[in-house]
Amino acid sequence: MSAFLRALWRGIVLLFAWRGGWLRKGRRPHESDPSQRTVGASARAERAVVLLLLGCAAAGMCFTLLFILEPQTQLLGVSLGAALAMLAAALMLSSKLLVPQETKVEERPLPGEPQEVSAAAQELRSGAEGITRRRLIGAAALAGGTGVTAAAVVPIVALGPRIDSLMRQSGWHRGRRLVDDLGRPVLAADVRTGSFLTAFPEGADKEQLGAPVVLVRVNPALLRLPPRRRGWAPQGILAYSKICTHAGCAVALYRKPTFPVVEPKPALVCPCHYSTFDPARAGAVIYGPAGRPLPQLPLMIDGAGYLRAAGNFSGPVGPSWWGVRSGGAR
Repeated sequence: MSAFLRALWRGIVLLFAWRGGWLRKGRRPHESDPSQRTVGASARAERAVVLLLLGCAAAGMCFTLLFILEPQTQLLGVSLGAALAMLAAALMLSSKLLVPQETKVEERPLPGEPQEVSAAAQELRSGAEGITRRRLIGAAALAGGTGVTAAAVVPIVALGPRIDSLMRQSGWHRGRRLVDDLGRPVLAADVRTGSFLTAFPEGADKEQLGAPVVLVRVNPALLRLPPRRRGWAPQGILAYSKICTHAGCAVALYRKPTFPVVEPKPALVCPCHYSTFDPARAGAVIYGPAGRPLPQLPLMIDGAGYLRAAGNFSGPVGPSWWGVRSGGAR
C-alpha cells in the first residue's frame, strides 16, 4: 500500500508539473510580457492546491464516516492514504509554485512622483485580489486540516472514556428473560447438548455491547465452575458474553469434538484470531491471544421453563484493556 501511495503522489506531482510547463522542453515565457505567464502559472497552481486540499478534506471525512459506519480495513487504508497523499502534494505544489523563489532589487522612486502613486494604486488592486486568493487557499487548507485531524482523532476518541459507559450497559439484571434475535423467549429445553444459541435481554437494546450472550449445554458432571458460581448453570446450561476478550469480535463458533484425541472437549471459538474458551471451566482461555475468560451470565429457570438471568455478568464485557482500566475482571 505504501508503494502505491508513493507512486500516486509522484504521479500527481508530475501531472501538475507538466500542466505548469516545467516538463515542456523548448518552451519559454514570452519575453514581451513575462508577468502574464507568471500570473497564469500562479493561478493554475492555486487552483491545483485548492483542489488537492478539498480532496484531502473529502478523503479525511470519508475515513471518519467509514470508521463509524463501516470500519473495513481496506477502505480505511485507501481513504486515509489518499488524504495524506493529497495533503503532501498540496504542500509540495505550494512550496514550489506559490512561495516566491527569487530576489529582486529595484530603485525606489521619490515620494510624490506620479509613477509611484500609480504603482501604489496598482499594488493595492492586486493586493485585494491576492487577499481573496489567500482566503480561498486558507479556507481549503482549513478544510483539509479538519479532515485529516478528524481522521486522526476519531479512532483515539473511540478508545476514550466515552466507551466506558457503553461497556457498562448490558441490559442484564436478575429476572430478565432471555430471548432470541426475533424476540421469542428461550426455553431451557431449546438449548440442547452440542447446540449453540445467541440470546439477548428481553426488552433491552440488542445493539449494546453487553447485550448478546451465547448459550450452550454441557454435561453437569463435566462442569468445573468456581464455588460461588455453583447454580449459575441450571441443568448444565451456561451463558457467556458473545464479545471476545481479545479484540471485541463476536464469538460465533462452537467446537463440537469429532476426534477426541485432538479436540478433547467442547469450546467456544472467536473466528477473528481463534481465541478459544472452555465453557465447562467458567470460560477459561484454552488457546489464542485472549487475555482473560469470557464473562459468565448467571442463569435460572422459571416455573414455565424459560431461561432468565440470575444477575449481571461475572466481569466486565469486552477486550482485555477494558478489564485493566476498570480494575481487572471480577
